[in-house]
Amino acid sequence: MLKLISSSCIHRLNPAAVPVLRPASDSASPLLRVLNSLGGLSRSNRYLGGRLFFCSESESGDGPDHVVDAEAKAAEETPSKAASSAIVSTYPRPEDYLTVLALPLQHRPLFPGFYMPIFVKDPKLLAALQESRDRQAPYAGAFLLKDEPDSDPNVVSSSDTEKSVYDLKGKELFNRLHEVGTLAQISSIHGDQVILIGHRRLRITEMVSEDPLTVKVDHLKDKAYNKDDDIIKATSFEVISTLRDVLKTSSLWRDHVATYSKHIGDFTYPRLADFGAAISGANKLQCQQVLEELDVYKRLKLTLELVKKEMEISKIQETIAKAIEEKISGEQRRYLLNEQLKAIKKELGLETDDKTALTGKFRERIEPKREKCPPHVLQVIDEELTKLQLLEASSSEFSVTRNYLDWLTALPWGEYSDENFHVTRAQKILDEDHYGLTDVKERILEFIAVGKLRGTSQGKIICLSGPPGVGKTSIGRSIARALNRKFFRFSVGGLADVAEIKGHRRTYIGAMPGKMVQCLKNVGTANPLVLIDEIDKLGKGHAGDPASALLELLDPEQNANFLDHYLDVPIDLSKVLFVCTANVVEMIPNPLLDRMEVVTIAGYIADEKMHIARDYLEKTTREACGIKPEQVEVTDAALLALIENYCRESGVRNLQKHIEKIYRKIALQLVRQVETNDDAIEPKKAEEFFDEMGTTTIQKGNPVLIESGNSEHTNENAKLDEMETNPPADQSLRVDNKSTDMEVTKEEEDKETESKTVEKVLIDKSNLDDFVGKPVFHAERIYDQTPAGVVMGLAWTAMGGSTLYIETKFVEEGDGKGALHITGQLGDVMKESAQLAHTIARDILREKEPENTFFANTKIHLHVPAGATPKDGPSAGCTMTTSMLSLALKKPVKKDLAMTGEVTLTGKILPIGGVKEKTIAARRSEVKTIIFPSANKRDFDELAPNVKEGLEVHFVDDYMQIFDLAFGDEKSHNAEK
Repeated sequence: MLKLISSSCIHRLNPAAVPVLRPASDSASPLLRVLNSLGGLSRSNRYLGGRLFFCSESESGDGPDHVVDAEAKAAEETPSKAASSAIVSTYPRPEDYLTVLALPLQHRPLFPGFYMPIFVKDPKLLAALQESRDRQAPYAGAFLLKDEPDSDPNVVSSSDTEKSVYDLKGKELFNRLHEVGTLAQISSIHGDQVILIGHRRLRITEMVSEDPLTVKVDHLKDKAYNKDDDIIKATSFEVISTLRDVLKTSSLWRDHVATYSKHIGDFTYPRLADFGAAISGANKLQCQQVLEELDVYKRLKLTLELVKKEMEISKIQETIAKAIEEKISGEQRRYLLNEQLKAIKKELGLETDDKTALTGKFRERIEPKREKCPPHVLQVIDEELTKLQLLEASSSEFSVTRNYLDWLTALPWGEYSDENFHVTRAQKILDEDHYGLTDVKERILEFIAVGKLRGTSQGKIICLSGPPGVGKTSIGRSIARALNRKFFRFSVGGLADVAEIKGHRRTYIGAMPGKMVQCLKNVGTANPLVLIDEIDKLGKGHAGDPASALLELLDPEQNANFLDHYLDVPIDLSKVLFVCTANVVEMIPNPLLDRMEVVTIAGYIADEKMHIARDYLEKTTREACGIKPEQVEVTDAALLALIENYCRESGVRNLQKHIEKIYRKIALQLVRQVETNDDAIEPKKAEEFFDEMGTTTIQKGNPVLIESGNSEHTNENAKLDEMETNPPADQSLRVDNKSTDMEVTKEEEDKETESKTVEKVLIDKSNLDDFVGKPVFHAERIYDQTPAGVVMGLAWTAMGGSTLYIETKFVEEGDGKGALHITGQLGDVMKESAQLAHTIARDILREKEPENTFFANTKIHLHVPAGATPKDGPSAGCTMTTSMLSLALKKPVKKDLAMTGEVTLTGKILPIGGVKEKTIAARRSEVKTIIFPSANKRDFDELAPNVKEGLEVHFVDDYMQIFDLAFGDEKSHNAEK
């Protein structure tokens, strides 16, 4: 190969006449033939790699002078060929440009004969480049940008990569440029992208103008060299040899060589050096060193070092690729061996897929519970594990058995949480969470006391009944906390599928155990507290009757062996404490109700609601809204008005919603107050500050001035920006003086902020409407003194209880026209009570006033307001009778009197329900005297003292006693005050 190189003349052909690489049979360059033969180059490949590309023809002038002259001459003699090339021949020639625009290059220098795209962000520089191109002078100087002082050129930080080189201007940019660069032709401009083609080396001599940066340059030529020098030949041959080795491993290099050799023309020693340095992966400083070297031999040596280093990198790359390939092939080999091992074990019956590992997992899970686990359950688990070994993993039975074993081994067999039987602690916890509810708390404490004496607690079924919002569900949580039991809640409202309780059969796809089995798995203990919510709203559908399915779950005699359809093994639920909740006990089926111990929560009176609102609801809501106690005050009168006029129901859920509504509006009011104060102060200070500076005057309403927190910092930045644009003569003095003034202003502002306090929000009865709107409920009492024919009764409602007026009016009078007309959305029972009352009233009137023929000759109309509300029940019988007698006698009943009781045809008074609710309703209407049946005396005695306070209660068992009390008889029967 050396002989081949020595017998040829490298630059004997005119490059302008040979635009592409010639075949080996032509008199092309020996170096080019060597690269072509060694690299297997293809003329059809065009590759633009990285940031460096290749021009179609080089007029670099880096070779000897006669080469440059030959190129110029060829360009003049063959204008048609020059016009077809990428570089358009222009006049004057490139070497005539002694003043050029300076383009900074950030990443790598541009070598002669190469393309490079750059992005120009500076509009002035871009316009200057476009103007130069339009003037048929499309040349500029491309110079590499020096690194910042004290920075490592080999370390690239994110700030360096994101920073634009065109942030540098004028002299600062001139000082950062390397002296030696490349004269570049502006090939094309697309937007802010400029395509440059390197021609020849330049050296900066001085700066001409700053914006855009224009410099004077000297055109550099390579030093003269002897092309027949053996050392130069040997060095170039070593470069080619190294390139050949790299070409074997890197297809990227082959594409570089193919594209370059196709467009470069003749391959001279200087161009070989530039080519090796340009396509190497060396850093920009090493490439700049090659660009600055004018000695061809030294440049070849530098390029040889770079390609040798590239060869070492290629070897490392090949080693890494080989290691990764071996790793991948090793993993494939291991996979094949594992598959073969599985097949061998399967043939020998040693293992079937992963069933051994799965079985081991189940055995490991059940092992700690084996001593506590019932024997019949252990037997089923062992049988299923044996069955699992015999099943194929692809069969459907395999997945069913696996899921079954997963549930069986996950249940807490014999694992119980340690209960706390400390009665005082339980009392404290219950009082912390709930106010009142003495009956419920006593029942829970009794349960704990029995458990402490026995040493163990047996599960009971407690049913908490009461209207919505009285805290039934939260009581269940408090009981669990007091007993130190795990808590699990599931609602059965609307439940119509028995499988939700008893589980599905395992034969069904997607079968699951019932709620109780899921509960035990979730809580991890066999003695949790299970809250069954809304048990009175159980549904009944085509999938069975869930209420009947609950019998086995809630029956203390049966739940010790509860059988779930999915597990199909008995489960002991006797240690589980069941707490059920219901709104209406009558909706619960009797067989299910018989298994429960009902604890009634009648609701809260106004006093209890006041305590709950103060001690629980208000505190929680205030913290949730981020309001401090000293910022707001809600008076007792406001809370009482809220309870009586907006939240009259038995529960406190609606009361909590109204309190939350009040505090949300308070929060909005406080925030608006603070922002209004800030907006009133900050713009004024900013205006004064800018006026004193004398630089500009800020108009009111500028959004910059409404920022809170850093207003003065913002003003200072605006001031400095303004001073940079128009710097005053005494800038430093004014800034120093102003900074002192700013410190004084900030101190004054801090003092003013500290002295400024937000006004306290007061919620009173007078302004309660502004927060919650107009009252929902009005006074139930329609009459201060009921007229003749009108009597106040007491009724139970889902909201706790209310007063009920019975009104009777005569329609017409005449012989034999006695009749009764009834209105008011009354139910069948209440209609019958009205007929019954009419008969009793006629009998009593005949006895009291035999000559009075009112009922015989008068048609009367009985109405029960409100007319749109359905009403039913027998407890209004005595009230209807009294109303008719009052009309017949034309005598009103005693003032502030209310009564309730079912009356029989003989005048006996039968007991009623809802004593507490009716008593609360009477107190709310300011009733002083109440008449109850004698049988309800026991219920009234159990009421709290605050409920009975201030009431005169009479207990009667015959209607004549009511007659005496209602119509002014001074006799008192069984009265309690």
